[in-house]
Amino acid sequence: MELGNAVDQRGGVKGKNRAKRPHRLRRRLIISGVSLIVVIAGVIGGSYYYANYRFNNIPKVNVAHEVKAISGKPFNILMIGSDSRAGLTGAVAAQTGASTGAVSGQRSDVVKVIHIDPQAGTISMVSIPRDTVVTLLANQSLYGQFNRINVNFGNGPSLLAQTITANFGIPINQTIVVSFAGLINAADALGGVYLDFPYPSWDPYSGLRIAHAGCQLIRGFEALAVTRSRHFYYNTTGATTFPKVNASYSAITNAGWVYDGTSDFGRIDRQNAFLRATVDQAKKLYNPLTIDKFLSAIPQGVTLDSNFSLNELIRLAVRFHGINANAIQTYTLPTYSAVNGTLGDVLYVQQPLAQEQLVGIFGSQLTTPTNPPPNEQLQTPQPPFVAVTTTTVPSANTPTATSGKKKHVSAGTTTATNPTLTVSSFDPRSCTPS
Repeated sequence: MELGNAVDQRGGVKGKNRAKRPHRLRRRLIISGVSLIVVIAGVIGGSYYYANYRFNNIPKVNVAHEVKAISGKPFNILMIGSDSRAGLTGAVAAQTGASTGAVSGQRSDVVKVIHIDPQAGTISMVSIPRDTVVTLLANQSLYGQFNRINVNFGNGPSLLAQTITANFGIPINQTIVVSFAGLINAADALGGVYLDFPYPSWDPYSGLRIAHAGCQLIRGFEALAVTRSRHFYYNTTGATTFPKVNASYSAITNAGWVYDGTSDFGRIDRQNAFLRATVDQAKKLYNPLTIDKFLSAIPQGVTLDSNFSLNELIRLAVRFHGINANAIQTYTLPTYSAVNGTLGDVLYVQQPLAQEQLVGIFGSQLTTPTNPPPNEQLQTPQPPFVAVTTTTVPSANTPTATSGKKKHVSAGTTTATNPTLTVSSFDPRSCTPS
């Protein structure tokens, strides 16, 4: 120190100035740091205002009788997959019947209630098959007192949300509606999703054509074809050619194609696989250009209820950004099939399994149904009492013994594992490309 001062004095520099230099350096660092923080804040603020601009462009709808969610507490989102063909053009429109006018109006081909617990960091999702018979709250002159749940969406999401609460006691806090175009746009905006197909797969009605097995990128029309598929075939021989659409069943099976006869239940499993793959892909959204593309695509075919806010979506994204898609619990409401003299082949709610499942998912959130769904005798008894402390939750698509015309029961029990990760061996699963 003394040697340093002596050198400075020889050069005409006072010792006290040498002591000031670290203070000057620290001050410059502080100024630079503050400036950087201001710039970052400006970028974040600008991104927020831009995201808010994009969010405000998403169509909104008022959904009557929704329950306001309590901050930090579990809440339920009704997700409706509409079969509306609005916005489809070209080959996609032709494949879905939109260009010919063969399909008009809209029905709810997908009805899922997503239960989110922010404190526990868990997501559960229960699917209600579209052919499930419920007690109607309106339009009885058109559809009768009891009918399939999907007829309630013709007038929009409000009646469907009210019907779910009235029949099952599930409070609905928020609602999302996704049309065919919305699903395609969202998948493309993410750059597609990755699904692993164990076998070549084909659906002559949805247009699904997967020529090779393995993990592959699904986007555009293929995304829609997977989620719509309920006439699903797979080929264990590894064939890469597809039958003609009008080929006979014997010709199809002789070519090695095996039919999945679970219809809507199989479609629900494939939808769940697609949703898991979507979550996996969405977690990679860091590129500003990709985020911009995604936000730009959302307004085209997606509708949110007016209770949604951008801040809430951001909080959820931050809270669940690291969630493992396979940790999302997915269920199908337990039902059994029977023939109704007026409605034909339909599904009736299977009790007590259905109530055990709902209590296991929603717990004390459930309310007493005001209009319970009918049984096969068209009686409407209240669901059986199930203690909230139940530890078993009926799973989706686990067959149990049936008799007579009760051809299919979607029910089972589980205590530890995610029930719908045990899906059919031929169905696709979310995957990571090598």
